[in-house]
Amino acid sequence: MHITKSYINNLAYKIVGCAIEVHKHLGPGLLESVYEACFVDELRSQGFNVQRQVTVPIIYKGKDLVTNLVLDLFVNDLIIVELKAVEAIIPVYKAQLLSYLKLTGKPKGLLINFHCENIKDHLVPLVTDKFAQLQES
Repeated sequence: MHITKSYINNLAYKIVGCAIEVHKHLGPGLLESVYEACFVDELRSQGFNVQRQVTVPIIYKGKDLVTNLVLDLFVNDLIIVELKAVEAIIPVYKAQLLSYLKLTGKPKGLLINFHCENIKDHLVPLVTDKFAQLQES
């Protein structure tokens, strides 16, 4: 399979659709862990390969520091999804996702906040230089 910008964007679109479906059924106000469990179930029911709470080693100057980051979700080995259930998305959440993308070398990430009225209005998609280097389609 040839990975392109349009392939990744289409994948991200479908992932967001699954988040909207979960939010439609649950609404705002629940714990992040509840949304994560339901969201993973929804993604898997749509045929996605989803890994939860993925451990990413920290390699600093060529050394494994035996400390790890934990990503919320990793979908189809391409897109990192960071989930929140908070009043507002603050800059550190975006920085966190960008760091995850840089450390893993993945092209795209989605920051999804379930504590809102409309998922799409609060969605933060982020891409890396790796994404920019891909062909359009």
